[in-house]
Amino acid sequence: MNLLLNPFDRRCSRQHDFPEMQGAYPWVGHLPAIVRDLPALLQRAEAMLGNHFWLDFGPAGRMLTCAHPDAFALLRHRDVSSALIGEIAPDLMGGTLVAQDGEAHRRARDAVKSAFLPKGLNQARIGELFASLLKVQVQQWRDMGEVAILRETSDLMLKLIFSLMGIPARDIRQWRRKYKQLLQLIIAPPIDLPGLPLRRGRAARSWIDTRLREFIQDARAHAKRTGLLNDMVGLFDQSGQDLSDDALIANIRLLLLAGHDTTASTMAWIVIELARQPALWEALTEEAQRLGDVPIQQEDLARCPVAEALFRETLRVHPATTLLPRRVLQELPLGGRHIPAGTVLCIPLLHFSRSAHLYEAPEEFRLARWLQRTEPIRPMDMLQFGTGPHVCIGYHLVWLELVQFCIALALVMQKVGVQPRLLSNVEKGRRYYPTAHPSSAIRIGFS
Repeated sequence: MNLLLNPFDRRCSRQHDFPEMQGAYPWVGHLPAIVRDLPALLQRAEAMLGNHFWLDFGPAGRMLTCAHPDAFALLRHRDVSSALIGEIAPDLMGGTLVAQDGEAHRRARDAVKSAFLPKGLNQARIGELFASLLKVQVQQWRDMGEVAILRETSDLMLKLIFSLMGIPARDIRQWRRKYKQLLQLIIAPPIDLPGLPLRRGRAARSWIDTRLREFIQDARAHAKRTGLLNDMVGLFDQSGQDLSDDALIANIRLLLLAGHDTTASTMAWIVIELARQPALWEALTEEAQRLGDVPIQQEDLARCPVAEALFRETLRVHPATTLLPRRVLQELPLGGRHIPAGTVLCIPLLHFSRSAHLYEAPEEFRLARWLQRTEPIRPMDMLQFGTGPHVCIGYHLVWLELVQFCIALALVMQKVGVQPRLLSNVEKGRRYYPTAHPSSAIRIGFS
């Protein structure tokens, strides 16, 4: 941690009577520590400064980080705005659900949310589509014998997302290239010159948006065709909300982004944990054998308690979204302090998911937390999906695909008597920001 902080920045400054964390570098602030060791940074800052402290996010500016458990409730507060997300990443998030509040957010969400509920997913036959793709991909891993797991889960998620959109297999390579260029907008410096990430990312976004517009026109021309994209377009057109096609395109593009990186990371961590803990693998394979096949509908998931517990505990221990930015619109109380209007907040989801105040032995990976619980799932247990009006619209889709992934992995590997083996150092090279993921160098063997 010491190498990740600036040893020459020893200021004891304050802003709005809240202390600023030491160790910021010029231009990049605390980003080296945020990216490479966020848990240690949050623990150190809280121990030194208390529940409220400023962190410097470099180009994104300073944010008041609130480590008090009450901060999670701010996601439901009407005087806390999500529009800041669109300001931080306008080329990616501008005009999307995650960067809107109030009436604009409600109208856009209401126009498409039915497609992502269990009934809508069942009608679009998403479970059947995913089950076949997952089994084929896992069989390829088995045949390869050894894989770089994050790269493989990233490719798998692209195939699942592109299948949702009906992209022909012959076009997937070009879409994958454009998508990776689009992702450069997350970290691109604000310099718009030929050959630089910002220019490439914007060109990729233009290419993708043009193709999405063509998909929308095709969906309208074939209104009776089934599928998630067709359902989204149909619901959008029938909503009566007077929304533009640009809004629909922005939110379909958001589906590409939100559904890929975070879920691919979670899939990779699931395999890593199964490789690290043979007892988890045994429990999962027993459940998979009892089922006999991959579940395809939401109601089938009730028969997969081990796979669901694996999905939920992985998200708790290895959250893909570690931090959420917000802006306070009116002064409000939080943890015994008053947050001034206009303050830019950072809500550290990672800190809460590993809090001893909320979970017993939070650093331990325990399926029993979920298998033995007698109370309903709490909003705090769904940190990765948010809460309040901005709760993730794709919750049921992610739940379905990750449980399907667990069962498919167990069935295919167990059939020939192999299981995952960890071949790399897990801690080396992992990242926590802008989304968290294990090192791309981690390799998993199947033998």
